[in-house]
Amino acid sequence: MAKGAFITFEGPEKSGKSTQARLLSRYLVNRGYKTIFVREPGSTKLGEKIRKLLLDKKNTEMSTLTEMLLYMAARAQIIDEVIRPALEKGYIVLCDRFLDSTIAYQGFGCGLDIRAIKDIGRTVAGSVRPELTLLLDFWKSADHLRNHKRPDRIEMRSEVFHRKVKEGYFKLAKQEPRRIKIIKVEKDLNETQDKIRKAVDRCLSKMSSARKARVRF
Repeated sequence: MAKGAFITFEGPEKSGKSTQARLLSRYLVNRGYKTIFVREPGSTKLGEKIRKLLLDKKNTEMSTLTEMLLYMAARAQIIDEVIRPALEKGYIVLCDRFLDSTIAYQGFGCGLDIRAIKDIGRTVAGSVRPELTLLLDFWKSADHLRNHKRPDRIEMRSEVFHRKVKEGYFKLAKQEPRRIKIIKVEKDLNETQDKIRKAVDRCLSKMSSARKARVRF
């Protein structure tokens, strides 16, 4: 591949995004691709510090606008430091959350202006945009999220909030069906992974064909 591919995983907490991304990474490596897995916010020294601020339950005074801008700051750092350089070297970058999360959580969930979030997101991301987004369809109640071992600041939010996030994700998927593919999470981990691999294989095949066509002409 002359250029890498950017694939993002979206969905609610505890949907298995990181697990599925790591399984996919092994599959792609076995097929001869170079891959890297990152998470948002995080995967840089600065990003991990911002992650702690965002998820700490003690930060009850944080405004929704501050929250959104901190996510964007962490995103700007990981794009500059990790994602863009990896793509330029031909890696397939697998990312746990990206701009869709901010739109779903801080836009649909918290009520911030979605157009403003998208505008800031475009400035932050520049030319870096996912070729494919895998939306894991697996939803737990707010009570379930609050009552697991170590719930974070976002997981502690109300059922109404999490329902708005879910609705927001599906609205985004309806708006961009070519990019966002809904993956129904099955009880069997491997069944879900099979669906993901098929979607990724189709995406990479289309990208390869498009690049060959550009070279030919």
